[in-house]
Amino acid sequence: MKAPTAPARFLWLPPGLRPPIAMVWRQERVFLLVGVTALFAGYDTNVFGLAIPQIQASLHIPENQIGLTVSYFRLATIVALMLCSAADLVGRRRLLLFTIFGQALFTLITAFTVTYPQFVWAQILTRVFGYAEEMLCFVVIAEEVTAGVRGWANGTLSALNYTGAGLASLIFLGVNVLPFGWRALYVIGAAPLFLIAYLRRTLPETQRFAALENVEKTKSRWTETRHLLRDLTRQYPLRLITILIAAGAFGFGVSSASVLSSKYLQSVFHYSPLDVTLVFIPGGLIGLALAITAGRISDRIGRKITTLCVVSIAGIGFGLFYSGLGGPWLPPLWVLSFFGFFSGEAMIAGYALEIMPTRYRATVSGLRYLVYIGVGGMSLALEGRLYDHFHAHGPAIQALLLSVPITLAAILFLPEPAGKTLEEMAT
Repeated sequence: MKAPTAPARFLWLPPGLRPPIAMVWRQERVFLLVGVTALFAGYDTNVFGLAIPQIQASLHIPENQIGLTVSYFRLATIVALMLCSAADLVGRRRLLLFTIFGQALFTLITAFTVTYPQFVWAQILTRVFGYAEEMLCFVVIAEEVTAGVRGWANGTLSALNYTGAGLASLIFLGVNVLPFGWRALYVIGAAPLFLIAYLRRTLPETQRFAALENVEKTKSRWTETRHLLRDLTRQYPLRLITILIAAGAFGFGVSSASVLSSKYLQSVFHYSPLDVTLVFIPGGLIGLALAITAGRISDRIGRKITTLCVVSIAGIGFGLFYSGLGGPWLPPLWVLSFFGFFSGEAMIAGYALEIMPTRYRATVSGLRYLVYIGVGGMSLALEGRLYDHFHAHGPAIQALLLSVPITLAAILFLPEPAGKTLEEMAT
């Protein structure tokens, strides 16, 4: 086995997309064991998004309740926040070992549901663990990588999310021939999660949390929890409120647009599963390279300007995608929209962690995700109401995208973390 200080090589990435500065093997190993969460987040989210017509027909879901169904899933963020916050008390490693197994188990159970309520509850429980996983993923990566590559790391996490979406679309190609149809997609998604749970036995605790735990290990967990929440709101109120506004406005604007893209292609433009895959796979590869490149650029020109750009691309791209343009415009608009969506989400998530000290990092990650997913769930529920008004998903989604400029305004008020250590940003 390689020594932790051996040079990292990142051979699983093309040469032009590898980290711009030298890293050690420990950092690459942690990145792989934790960052794969982003891949399966992309897979799981897009399984439902891709197979909405099939799941809808099987479980008899009305057209105006599709968005509401996803909003039910997002109730999981409430429990996921509590799980994620516990990582500031018991450690990142312990929680990640627990959450990966829970996500694997309930992903598998989803495949065996036979009624709509069973499916909703299975997906809620899957996402309790999956959302906590995703929150902690950004925490661990932020604490393990050096200042000069945090933007690259966020971009690479976004690319892994893209890869998961591409994998889901590739498997979705066989939805009509696989045994048990859409249910097979969840079985296929669960199997590697159990393998990752086994491999994570070797995952080390982050060095920053280990150092903090040694200092504060004499305090009771209950006392520390109360002090943590009190001190967070007292010491960083403006940063906390601003990042939550940015995340909430972005989630409200893009949630319906990202979830319903496959259904929109299949229902409005009559794309077959093959047609959808032919858009998602090549488009995903382009978006993957763009996402990593955007992350590297943010290390050079700054996190703020890069985040403003990718969030703007998401808002404009989705607005045009759902405008009714057809023909050759749809594939490039899909690429731009999802590049902006995945990159914007990753940049905002990374931003929230870079501007907070180690003591609060998992809690802030959970709060950011709770607001992002929770407000997005409200948006999805509202999309059903707007569908009844407009009698179409396109204009309903365009109306929701009007919240994206609020994200842009909030980002302007945040400090610039690029090139600074996490300790410098905490002062």
